[in-house]
Amino acid sequence: MRTAMGGSSLAVHAGQPAPASSTGHPAAKRQLLEKLGDYAARGQLNKALAALTDYVGASHYLLARYDLSQDSGLDFVMVSDWPFDVVKRLGQVMQGLHAKTNEQEKCLSLLHPVFMRLPEEAVLGRGISREYCAITFSIGRLRLSLMLLFPQDLILSREGLRDIGLLTGYFASLARETSLRSERDFDLTERELECLSWIAEGKTSEEIALILGISRNTINNYITSVMRKTATKTRSEAIACAVRNNLV
Repeated sequence: MRTAMGGSSLAVHAGQPAPASSTGHPAAKRQLLEKLGDYAARGQLNKALAALTDYVGASHYLLARYDLSQDSGLDFVMVSDWPFDVVKRLGQVMQGLHAKTNEQEKCLSLLHPVFMRLPEEAVLGRGISREYCAITFSIGRLRLSLMLLFPQDLILSREGLRDIGLLTGYFASLARETSLRSERDFDLTERELECLSWIAEGKTSEEIALILGISRNTINNYITSVMRKTATKTRSEAIACAVRNNLV
């Protein structure tokens, strides 16, 4: 697998001429930005990522909280159209990479497309490359990673990948502003937000009770109230909702 090192933002098949496309043209980018603004206002993260994925010529997208990828489970995944079995394998890969990477390396990797290979046991659709591309970026204190699957023998432009990294960051900023405005709709109290933060850290009701100096039953009542207000049924769903809406 080769990657184009610059020039056009087109993604082309090896050995074939570049197809006619408006990708990379100012008008096309302006049109994409307008779509992203509309999707952000509507909270349509999946549509925004589908548009960005198509823009660069990839086939599947996954947006993850890179700063949470060292935790067990898949709560770090924000939205994805990857095959679920592959996502499960990716969780193991990301945990290993996170543990091996120091903070300086993480900062230096921002907006630099990195190509990595999925485990051989991961089952992919026909014609999909076993390599995937990851583009990491920061939004405030959040560190996010956009991961793309793409067809075999496809040459992805690093310039185009950096473009969608920046555009994804732009969309995430708009979406975050919208979600911060909508946080009031949940009407969570400070104590409920505090409990939500602690369960996101993996603390039990007993542990949170010790930390906050109140009873376990009171903690459970706060958590029950959080799930009612966020229309979630389990603590895991409440955590996932909190991550999506930047509550923790």
